[in-house]
Amino acid sequence: MIFNDINEDNFLMYAMREYNNIQCMDIEEFYDDLKKIKYIKRLFNIYKNNGQLKERLILNHFIIFFNVFSVESGTRILFYKIEEHFWPMLKTFLIFLDRMPDKIDSIRGVTVRSSDIQLDDGIVTRLRSIKV
Repeated sequence: MIFNDINEDNFLMYAMREYNNIQCMDIEEFYDDLKKIKYIKRLFNIYKNNGQLKERLILNHFIIFFNVFSVESGTRILFYKIEEHFWPMLKTFLIFLDRMPDKIDSIRGVTVRSSDIQLDDGIVTRLRSIKV
């Protein structure tokens, strides 16, 4: 099946096709890995509302997520599931992890260009302080 566009009708099929976890024993593990997106959104919301950034926890969720999805499919899934007002935060973390492509193929009929999304300056400052 070809997924030229991700939408409500085909999202789950796309995510299942792109899921790559050789240790997965049942469907619950797949859904647990998808829940990482929910946790990331919750942490983004806390940062937006309170200014409290748990950057290391967010990075851990992203790392686990990208262990089971490729960069291309993972970024498509993240930009599909995470609301547009969180995209500057998302982009900043993805650039830090070297996972941000120049464009994200069709999501709900729109191709997302990285150059159209601003970086979050507060997150940039915090991530620069992390020693790798």
